[in-house]
Amino acid sequence: MQYLMQGKENLFDLITGTMVLWVVGIVLVLMFLAFMVKHLSLYVRALFSRAEISMFQLIGMSLRKVNAPLIVHSKIRVVQSGLTISTQELEAHFLAGGNVSAVTSAIIAADRAGIELPFKTAAAIDLAGRNVVEAIHTSVDPKVIDCPERGAERLVISAVAKNGIELRVRARVTVRTHIPRLVGGATEETIIARVGEGILTTIGAATDHKEVLENPDRISKTVLAKGLDAGTAFEILSIDIADIDVGENIGSKLQTQQAQADLLVAQAKAEERKSMAIAREHEMRANIAENEAKRVAAEAEVPLAMAEAFRSGRLGVMDYLRIKNLEADTNMRDKIADPPKGS
Repeated sequence: MQYLMQGKENLFDLITGTMVLWVVGIVLVLMFLAFMVKHLSLYVRALFSRAEISMFQLIGMSLRKVNAPLIVHSKIRVVQSGLTISTQELEAHFLAGGNVSAVTSAIIAADRAGIELPFKTAAAIDLAGRNVVEAIHTSVDPKVIDCPERGAERLVISAVAKNGIELRVRARVTVRTHIPRLVGGATEETIIARVGEGILTTIGAATDHKEVLENPDRISKTVLAKGLDAGTAFEILSIDIADIDVGENIGSKLQTQQAQADLLVAQAKAEERKSMAIAREHEMRANIAENEAKRVAAEAEVPLAMAEAFRSGRLGVMDYLRIKNLEADTNMRDKIADPPKGS
């Protein structure tokens, strides 16, 4: 009886385990079928487009969280365009954060335009933050850049010739993208700055502003000869002078300002000399007053000296009278030589 009970329990455990395995298996099969149905349309599209993407690759994309419809669509476009890009390269670019659709569009457009653009180069341009599709379009259809650019604070480039006349210039630069230098190359702002610098140099080197007005292409030729597109992402095709106007006579204005400044300096120096002369005059008057005081003091000592001479016997009465006669004669001569005013 005991053996019979154990046999029933073993049979029950066996049936239970088998049922669990069947349930798990059915669930796995259903999940696999659902997974297959989800990617079946993508697999069929890739199969009939000769994109060579297997079902296992689609399953791997899902596990790696790759946008499988995007990869399949991009691969079909590449294959239909007659190009060769592996599925792994497209997946790698997607996982790196790149724009797979833009890269494939750029490569196809470059191939149609006869421009060599490897996938690695296009992917590098895209990951660098540049618009690779726009770059290809600009390479095929050149772009016109305003110098100065639209919306800038100053709408013209102002330069002064050697004769002092100001010229105001607006230029247009036609450029196309240089694909090999697109990664790490300077942008449009550098082109605008270099062209503006070239215009300033050319006008500044002109002896007369009329030379520039007569030959505006002189500016274009001089600027183009400098190779301003070196190190940039663009190749300059032409520089056209859109407008050139005569501005102010900066030279005469500067000369007038300089003359006014010189006048102020001369006036300041004259005032300084006047102040020094006045100070010198006051100083001389003070010296005269000082010397007059000394003379008066010296004359005051004469009577004292004469009195001392009388007391000591060195001066007699006759000597004193002769001195008085001398003073009287001197006073008379002074009056005769300097008659009173109004006579």
